[in-house]
Formats: sequence, C-alpha cells, structure tokens
Amino acid sequence: MEEELMTRLEVAVARLEALSAEPPSPAASSRSICHDAAMDTSISAFDDLVSDSLGRVLEAAGKIGGEVLDATKVMEEAFSVLKQLIVKSKRCQNPGVAGTAEFLRPLNNVIAKANSLTEGKRSEYFNHLKAVADSLTALAWIGYTGKDCGMRMPSAHLEESWQMAEFYSNKILVEYKNKEPEHINWAKSMKELYFPGLCDYVKNFYPLGPAWGIAVSTLPSSSSSIKAPTSSTPGAPPPPKAPLISAETVQSRPRGGMSAVFEEINSGNSVTAGLRKVTDDMKTKNCVDRSGAVASAEKGGCASSFTNTKVPPKLELQMGRKWAVENHIGNKNLIIEDCDTKQSVYIYGCKDSVLQVKGNSSFLSSVLEVVAAFEIVNCNGVEVQCQSCAPTISIDNTSGCQLYLSNDSLGASITTAKSSDINVLVPDAGPNSDWVEHPLPQQFIHTYKDGQFTTSPLSHSGA
Repeated sequence: MEEELMTRLEVAVARLEALSAEPPSPAASSRSICHDAAMDTSISAFDDLVSDSLGRVLEAAGKIGGEVLDATKVMEEAFSVLKQLIVKSKRCQNPGVAGTAEFLRPLNNVIAKANSLTEGKRSEYFNHLKAVADSLTALAWIGYTGKDCGMRMPSAHLEESWQMAEFYSNKILVEYKNKEPEHINWAKSMKELYFPGLCDYVKNFYPLGPAWGIAVSTLPSSSSSIKAPTSSTPGAPPPPKAPLISAETVQSRPRGGMSAVFEEINSGNSVTAGLRKVTDDMKTKNCVDRSGAVASAEKGGCASSFTNTKVPPKLELQMGRKWAVENHIGNKNLIIEDCDTKQSVYIYGCKDSVLQVKGNSSFLSSVLEVVAAFEIVNCNGVEVQCQSCAPTISIDNTSGCQLYLSNDSLGASITTAKSSDINVLVPDAGPNSDWVEHPLPQQFIHTYKDGQFTTSPLSHSGA
C-alpha cells in the first residue's frame, strides 16, 4: 500500500515540474479570463439583466424601427462596454483620479456616439434620442475610485443621472399616451432597465464602487512562489516549536494581584517616596479663579486646529454634466458661465456666499437667469433670486427661504414639502416700486366632508 502511494506521488510531482517549466500560452490565459468572468456571480447577474431588461427595450424598439432602433442599439453597445469594464476592474489596480479618464475612454466614446444622434436637425423622435443619450451617463458609476474622485457613490450617481433622462422619458409617455403603445412600452421598459434593474444590481454587487483588483505585474511568479521538490523521498518533518510557557518563565514572573500590593505595604519599604507633596496654593479651596472658564490660549489652539482640517472649496464641472460648488464660506463672487439646461448645479456646505449662474441652468443657485427648473433641498436660511422664467420651483425640507421672482417667472408652479418660513417676494405693479412679500402657509386644516378630505391653509386673524 505504501509503495503504491509513493508511486502516485512521484507521478504527481513529475507533472507539476513539467507545468512549472512550461509558460502558459496567451490563448490559455485568455480562456482562463473568460472562464473566470463566466464563473463570477456579478457577471452572470449582469448578463441576466441585459438579456431580460435590455432585451425588452430592444424588442419594443424593433417594433418602432428607424432612429429609435439605432439609438437603442447604441445603448446595447454601451452596456456591452460596461461589462468589459467590470471584468477589467477586477484585474487591474485602482487607476485613481488621474487614470479614470483613460479607463472610461471606451464608455465615453459610446456616449459621444449617442450624443451625436441628437445633433443637427431636430428629429421626430428627439425625445427618444435624448432619453438614451442622457441615460448612458448613469453607466459611468464604474469610474468611481473613491471619495476624492469628484463623483457621488455609485447608486446615488445612477439615480441623479437617470433624472435627466426621465425628463424626456416622461415627455414620451405624455405624447403617445393614447396612440402607438409601442412608444409607451419602450419608455417604460427603459426605465425598468435602470430602475429597479441596474440600480438594484449596483446596490447588491458594487455599493462602494468597483471591486478593484491588483495589477498583473505585481502578482508573484510561479517560479518564485512554487518550488518543486528535488527528490522523490519526503523530507524530514520540522522540529517541534519550543513551548510558549516553561517552568522557568512561570517561576521568574513577579506575583500580581492584591496579594502583591499588601506584601509590598507590609514589607516596610518607603512606598510613598515617589509621590509629590500638595502645597497650599495647589488646593482647590485656595484657588483664586474657580469659574472653570477656558483660557484664551486654549481657545486659540482649538481654532487653529479646526482651520487646518478645513475642506478646500470647490467650483468645477464634473463629467460635463454637473457643476459642483462646495465648501465656500464668505465668497460673494461665485460665477458660473455658459450653463445650459443639460447641466445641473450642486451646492453643498456653502455659507454666506453668493453664486450667479449665467446662461441656462437646471438646478438651484443664489442668482439665476433663464432656467428650466430648480430645487432647494435640505437648506437653512437660503436666498434665491430668479431673474427670468422658471416654470417649476421645488422646496423640500428647508427652513427659512427667501424666493425672489421676476415678472417673467410670476407664473411659476411652486411646490413645498416639509418646509417652514418660506417667503416669496414679487415686484409691485409700479415701475419703481419695492418688493412685495408673500409668506407661504405651513399650517393646514384637513376636514372630512362628502366622503373625502378637504385641505385648506390655516389663516390667523389679527387685531
């Protein structure tokens, strides 16, 4: 029995030596990459998403045909590139901020191809083309390299990018509401592709970004990490390790616990020799200042340490879609030039500052010119002035808002939720008149009448 085992071991060792001496061929390595991708659960889940959700979009586009089918095929190409980037991210190092552009180059080329379909003469299916082009920016979540990369978390970036595409998707639903149901199915299928399809996929497999691997060049070579035995006979076993605790170490350890304390006290040695004597001026009852106030020097030290950890301010355009205005304090001259309706403005952590957005904008700022819509969310003590038309204004979870409307924006639809102290100021009828302030109600009365509830604002009567 032992001779048979030794023979089998010798055969196995000989095979290992032959494999270690022969380098793998490129075809074999490529087959192993494809095999690893096929065995990855995240890749198989992505394939299911493409075959199911994207397949329904392609099926609806096939019934429409023409430019809608061409744009949907570009979307299919973008998802194919996204799969390649997911596989690539598992086998390469985090490229960092400097290498993100090169990493996303294949995806950016497809997005540029989709944007080119919307240029030139306005098409009959312009809303379809814009919905596809704007939705593809959501696939850039694969470029998230960390909290300092300038992007939001993958799921948050995906939701924000889809909002731009949903604007045109809703137009399709309104335009073809009672005619040509193929367009309705196409718009609904595309939304299901992103929500809940791609959004749930990212939350389940990549909530913190891509699973970056290590570079192939940093992998240890087979020759240095695996050494074949030089003889067929097994080597001698290693000597046993020395015991962690021996009799000498137990005897040499000093005694501990309360018994050692009492033994030292009873020894008669000077156990208080190292203690300092408390003088009269060190006693609490003799202290002159007993208020407990912090000294000014200590305050200055705290302020200087806080200033050193201050986050630097930021004003930049990220990925050609979103203006990021962050951490500005006391800056009254913030200006964004040439902002169009395709872009959004994100303001965070700014205090006592004024931002002016020139051109066409689609989010919020302090001074706005021609805009499509803007939102005020999670703000305290904000002032917004719209100098031209603004059809839709949304105020959510905000305390203290001064909203200045021009004559062109008096027909705006203002929506408020979970907000208080909202004042809307409009110009008076006269040419040189002052602003007239109108507070928006924040208390409501709900009454049940004729089988339904009726809501009306609460009015206060004063003397």
